[in-house]
Amino acid sequence: MVADALVYHPTVAHYLRFVATTVGRDKLLRTLQYFSRFYAWYLFRTNNPARDIAPFEAIKKQFGLTRKALRLGKNVEHFKAAAAAADNKSLDPVLKYCQIGRQLGYATYLSLDAITYLDSAGIRPLASAKRLQKEAYRAWFTGLIFNATAGLYTLWQLRQKEQNIDKSNGEGVVESKKIRRQESPWYLLYGGLIENYRERATTNLQLISDLCDLTIPSTALAYTNLDDGIVGLAGTVSSLIGVWGTWKKTA
Repeated sequence: MVADALVYHPTVAHYLRFVATTVGRDKLLRTLQYFSRFYAWYLFRTNNPARDIAPFEAIKKQFGLTRKALRLGKNVEHFKAAAAAADNKSLDPVLKYCQIGRQLGYATYLSLDAITYLDSAGIRPLASAKRLQKEAYRAWFTGLIFNATAGLYTLWQLRQKEQNIDKSNGEGVVESKKIRRQESPWYLLYGGLIENYRERATTNLQLISDLCDLTIPSTALAYTNLDDGIVGLAGTVSSLIGVWGTWKKTA
């Protein structure tokens, strides 16, 4: 029967594994949250009535609050990851310190963000909520900078690896072509995704995600003056990258 074919289809099983994870649900909510932020801005700029804008403003606010609740307690995971990175003796020194900085930045962000949850939810007002949220954004910004630096350093390492390959032998030629292929934008869009995120494709995608995410805390901290349209689109792109990554992990 058609119903049985749909119910027992592998994609349905994959979807259920995806939404069973907190990360999967968070990425979906985040995509809708930031798209709503963009679309509310678009409707406002095109002179639409307030009643048309209100639903998207509500999605932006309510989904943001829901995601804040889902993040409660996640700071412990990042403190643990920072400790593990500090104890890792085999990791490249630059990548090691970037990973420690990233994890501590995220852990601090999530810790401060959790403190402001009661105020955001209207459960218990907190006089210092705005200041704590600003410091949370600053910690997130710092973590993203460390992660972007690690991405750029990894790309530089791959470039150095190609330059050091001995092209006088067959293996060197093959390795050189593989790395060169990974540098092309077509590989990023097609080959990297098809071939399960090889190192360069993974690094490029993560770097794009980090750069998009940087627009959020940098705007909140007034480091940049970006409108909700740009921030909303950037957040949507990084969210979709996160959805794709989580979808692949739950395959």
